[in-house]
Amino acid sequence: MATVYQQLPVSSAVFRTTAFPAIVQANGTNIPVRGLAFDASTEEACFFTFRAINYGSGNLTLDIYWYADTASSGNVIFGAAIAAITTNTDTQDVETDSLATATTATDSHLGTTNQRLHQIAVTISNLDSLANNDIVQLRFYRDADDGSDTMTGDAIVTNLVLSYSDT
Repeated sequence: MATVYQQLPVSSAVFRTTAFPAIVQANGTNIPVRGLAFDASTEEACFFTFRAINYGSGNLTLDIYWYADTASSGNVIFGAAIAAITTNTDTQDVETDSLATATTATDSHLGTTNQRLHQIAVTISNLDSLANNDIVQLRFYRDADDGSDTMTGDAIVTNLVLSYSDT
């Protein structure tokens, strides 16, 4: 039994025409940091496509690495949902396929430093009949319009890592 890891680079995000995070780059003192800036008051989303290589069974885990642009307290809520398509078998239209119900996770800013890197995992349990080698669309978002998302300012997502079991 092994775990499969898939990097989802922020530079590969795809956006709809409205309500999407900005791509930002902070040049920093010593290193540049690129990310997706999710607004504090509007639910913004982006999409990633991947192939479920060696998927065996069970839930997916999406590790989110993020920092606050200006805040040093409050909660942020991230969510994820997938749509899975088995090529040459499924008959749904790839442009109109629907997503399974999203799952969310809440993270609290650890305080004192605005740009402190945080990590949280969203367990994606609504799998849309996911099977090995399916083409998967992942919708990722900040649930900023949820009253429990209390962090002001943008949440900058720098890395996303998806993992699952191969058995």
